Amino acid sequence: MAKTSASGRPSRLFRNLNAKIAAIPMILTACVVFVGFSAWTILHSFTKSRLLPKLDFVGTAQYERLWASDKWLISIQNLVLFGICMLVFSFVIGFLLACLLDQKIRFEGMFRTILLYPFALSFVVTGVIWQWILNPDFGVQSIIRGMGWESFTFDPLNNGRIVMFGVVIAALWQGTGFVMVLLLAGLRGIDDEIWKASRVDGIPAWKTYLLVIVPMLRPVFVTTLVIVTAGIVKVYDLVVAQTGGGPGISSEVPAKYVYDQMFLNQNLGQGFAASTMMLLTVAIIIIPWAYLEFGGRKRG
Repeated sequence: MAKTSASGRPSRLFRNLNAKIAAIPMILTACVVFVGFSAWTILHSFTKSRLLPKLDFVGTAQYERLWASDKWLISIQNLVLFGICMLVFSFVIGFLLACLLDQKIRFEGMFRTILLYPFALSFVVTGVIWQWILNPDFGVQSIIRGMGWESFTFDPLNNGRIVMFGVVIAALWQGTGFVMVLLLAGLRGIDDEIWKASRVDGIPAWKTYLLVIVPMLRPVFVTTLVIVTAGIVKVYDLVVAQTGGGPGISSEVPAKYVYDQMFLNQNLGQGFAASTMMLLTVAIIIIPWAYLEFGGRKRG
């Protein structure tokens, strides 16, 4: 039986006791798998492990070599470019689509399914599909040239300067529907009285969205931002399927660099160092979000 305080209520420690007991296996698994293996990875990033991990410490040599690698620096630049484009365009397009569907248009369910369907595909399938679509021999370029515009050129996957924009197009096609659904769920939680009041006051719909609705959706925007950003940091399958990191190394990303070092070059120490930098990036994203969400809620 749960212990009670002087007021007759269960003490905080024993509230929802059954739920806390049920969560113990999950907590232990998370601690062992995530915390334990993360610590193991960080530890071995300071070693010169090659084919097999070994505790032969070399200090920060792996990190110095990492940041001196042109391939790693290019992968970071590509990730920043990919991340900025994804965050800006996925949120803008996703929010506009969510606002459109929030008008309760006809065949809303059909449109929502069509827009969300690409998210059900794997990144490998998406990469292959868009590799075909952007192929100059039978993709967009070939179709438009067949319509009479012989000088039209659109071949991003074979141009190192713009190849990442081809990857962004494929990622937006797959991920924008997911952003739309999250924001639409937030919009459906807005009280109808707000819309009635804005119509009575003669406030245009766009101004209501911008000045009233968007601030109310801050928690939804923050949560969506964290989910999308975590996916951006981990992007791998799409790049491998669509470009293979090419042409040359112009579309390399950090996750592919880690894979290449650990499994192709058999350099575990270098792969662990790159993994640690990716883990640090995710921590920089997650920790402020957790503080704002849960710390702010407790203060409230």
